[in-house]
Amino acid sequence: MAGIGIAAAIGFVLILGSLGNTLLPEKPPVTPVSLPPGTTGPTTFVAAPTQDIHKFASIDELTAYLSNIQNTPIFRDDFGSTLRFQELSAPSAVTDSESVGAQAKTAEPAADYSATNIQVAGVDEPDFIKNDGKYAYILSGSKLTIVEVFPTDSAKILSKIGLDIQEGQYLQNMFLNGDKVVIFYQEYAEDQVIPQYDFAPQPVYSPKTHALILDVSDRQDPKVFKNYSVGGSYSNARMIGDFVYLVTNSQIYNYASPIVPKIAESGRSVIVPDIYYFDNPEPDYVFNTVSSIDVTSSGDAVISKTYMMNPAATLYVSQDNIYIAYQKYNPYDSTKDSRDRFFEAVLPLLPPDVQQKIRQIDSNNDLNSSEKWDQISTVLQDMYNSMSEQQKSDLIEKIQKALAEYDSNLQRNSVKTAIHKISIKQAGEFDYDTRGEVPGRLLNQFSMDEHDGKFRIATTTEYYSQYSSGMYNNVYVLDEDLKMAGELEKIASDESIYSARFLGDRLYMVTFQRTDPFFVIDLSSDQPKVLGQLKLPGFSNYLHPYDENHIIGIGRETVENEFGGVEVKGVKLALFDVSDVSKPRLVDQYEVGGPGTDSDVLYDHKALLFDREKNVLSIPVSAYDSQPRYEADGRYIAPKVWRGFYVFGLDAADGFDLKGKVEHFSSSDYYYYGGPTNRSFYIDDVLYTVSPELIKMNNIDTLQELGQLKIGSTGGIITYPEPYVK
Repeated sequence: MAGIGIAAAIGFVLILGSLGNTLLPEKPPVTPVSLPPGTTGPTTFVAAPTQDIHKFASIDELTAYLSNIQNTPIFRDDFGSTLRFQELSAPSAVTDSESVGAQAKTAEPAADYSATNIQVAGVDEPDFIKNDGKYAYILSGSKLTIVEVFPTDSAKILSKIGLDIQEGQYLQNMFLNGDKVVIFYQEYAEDQVIPQYDFAPQPVYSPKTHALILDVSDRQDPKVFKNYSVGGSYSNARMIGDFVYLVTNSQIYNYASPIVPKIAESGRSVIVPDIYYFDNPEPDYVFNTVSSIDVTSSGDAVISKTYMMNPAATLYVSQDNIYIAYQKYNPYDSTKDSRDRFFEAVLPLLPPDVQQKIRQIDSNNDLNSSEKWDQISTVLQDMYNSMSEQQKSDLIEKIQKALAEYDSNLQRNSVKTAIHKISIKQAGEFDYDTRGEVPGRLLNQFSMDEHDGKFRIATTTEYYSQYSSGMYNNVYVLDEDLKMAGELEKIASDESIYSARFLGDRLYMVTFQRTDPFFVIDLSSDQPKVLGQLKLPGFSNYLHPYDENHIIGIGRETVENEFGGVEVKGVKLALFDVSDVSKPRLVDQYEVGGPGTDSDVLYDHKALLFDREKNVLSIPVSAYDSQPRYEADGRYIAPKVWRGFYVFGLDAADGFDLKGKVEHFSSSDYYYYGGPTNRSFYIDDVLYTVSPELIKMNNIDTLQELGQLKIGSTGGIITYPEPYVK
């Protein structure tokens, strides 16, 4: 920047001045806002440097609080990366100690059968296919199909029942608990709300999530046992023992007349959950309702609490705690905090005597903000006039670099992941515990883990500003209060996390931009550290343990094309040996199909069947010939579609051995993307593969076909279940 003159220097000062004229004034104090007369509860709303949790005493207090929020700026969180909440005591639930769960769990099940692929042992995850070693339960659209699948020589459909749900909705997923099936679905109920400053009620269609419990002790004639409806859209659920933990979220709709979540059973009101809020409001407030339901109790065994915060996005549940996570955005504006930018990034680089003069001016309370800046800009002009051209050039270059780093740091901290911890007590009780925050965004539930009282989390940080941009990844260790205990930041610059798996004292993580770095990260202490890494083409979307020294990766293969870009190819299975943590190595890999090949496992871990003792790994695959062609007469020949399952044996020393393929669909008439019901499971030595229309049964070792059942639409009469009467 040699040769810069007085005009340029003054121009730089004027730029700072133009920003300062609008944003230089000191930050105004928060003005308390009084509640409307006649309301109860807190009399003011003030953004406080805490995140304590409180309970509304009444709907009036809730409405008054929301009114204050609506008329008060949302304040940026400047209180550190972790925040502590006070502990709450849970209200007692209305329960019936009489349990009907003492019935036989299944009728003559097989001794050995697979369950849903889950993240945490003992914490079941919902899915649209379950089995109990004798029967398979399959959700599709508005129907539940119960199939006797074991033994194979007597396999048959026992019942196909259509559930009376709202048109346009569908059964989402379910849990199986002995003779009880818990099915989740949604409906949209009409409520009347008067818009602000309007005069007449307007209809608002708010979602409700149903937890329908069916008694299937008679598989040919299931009965409705309970039908709980919980205000809000379905977010996620887990089951521990006989208790289902359900998370829903619902919009507030109208701050002057909020629609609060309610719990009902078969249309009969059961409970209006207590609503909790935090000292500092968040910009995307919704009602997040956590409910526990005793699946086996004949009474109203439901406990429910609602928390006002951003919408729950990602759920991780251990046997002791529920963790609700979501992204929290702090809006970034490079000119918003220009006063801070000047005093924190620019001022420290100026000569000491200039710094002293500027600080004296800034501390003069007799001057308003414009008068202060007029005097500061004069000091800056005098400084530049006293400098040589080279001195001016060097100083301005330093200032530009400092501003670039300052703005980048602001932007890097603009996206955080908030984590709320809820502790699970006995008999379905739960208490809010604490919260924490870490920089960056989550990939999915496998980016979180609890181990030996510590919470571990992996995130990706991205930043974009007028000066610089970038991306990197982080691993954080939080203590039981979700306070920062250790961190490892800036892993794999310009790449993002594609998969992560916490296993004991290690984290296995895959990042990707052009190659697939497979990282082994040590978590034996609070300070994470990289032990080793392996770079190879492609990436893994999902990581699964084979044993303590081997990890399975399922993702895609990639190659560099002739233009220097990256081309995505087929589905790739990889086996990594991590016995030498400093030098992880690839034992074997297997590529399935070409660029048009897909597998549900890439997006949903529950689509994977793996059992090391049975030596079976099964994944659903959809593939087609990506080169459509035309005949000489001009006729278009569509790509041929194949859908089914690839079944492998897997050995730690030799890698993957393709046992064979189980075809469910093949056609050259059109491209079929497949349906939601692509799962496989085993019972004893039989492999069951399920697609929307078909169940196939094959020998798990040889893949010899043992039978098949069509389970799609038949055109027959569907019997709706009657309400259960004890």
